[in-house]
Amino acid sequence: EALPMLEASLALLRRHWSHAEESILAVQHDLAVCLGALGRRDEALVLMREQYARRLVMHGAANERTLLVAINFAALLVRSKLFAEATRFLRDQGKIANRELGPDHRLALFLAQNLSAGLQDNPDATRADLLEAEAIAEEVTKRRRRVLGATHPDTRFSERSL
Repeated sequence: EALPMLEASLALLRRHWSHAEESILAVQHDLAVCLGALGRRDEALVLMREQYARRLVMHGAANERTLLVAINFAALLVRSKLFAEATRFLRDQGKIANRELGPDHRLALFLAQNLSAGLQDNPDATRADLLEAEAIAEEVTKRRRRVLGATHPDTRFSERSL
């Protein structure tokens, strides 16, 4: 149900409010997430790549909106089984988030969590990759427990992922 509504909203924005780039990007992002959830990953990847590139130009790599798009883009790369690209991308984004926001920031933790999942889900992962994935997952869980508390949903998700 959401897909036709998002497509119509995007068309309307582009036609009547083409100057409202932030609104267009927000709907385009939601459309990409929806397409990915429906299994239309190739279309979603095209939109996410455009979305990320545009956010980089508008806000820079360290902006929270850019990093949020990076998280969703990376998760889509992992679900699309593009593990090498996802791993490279997540390592780069993680460095940016850790440097600019700090390693305890929620976006830095999500990037690390996605890196762990990407390493772990890769069928070609080496033993070293799997050990790194486990170490990252443990570190994310420890940080979330300390920063968010043991009962926070993100902490509980991390604990279930171990």
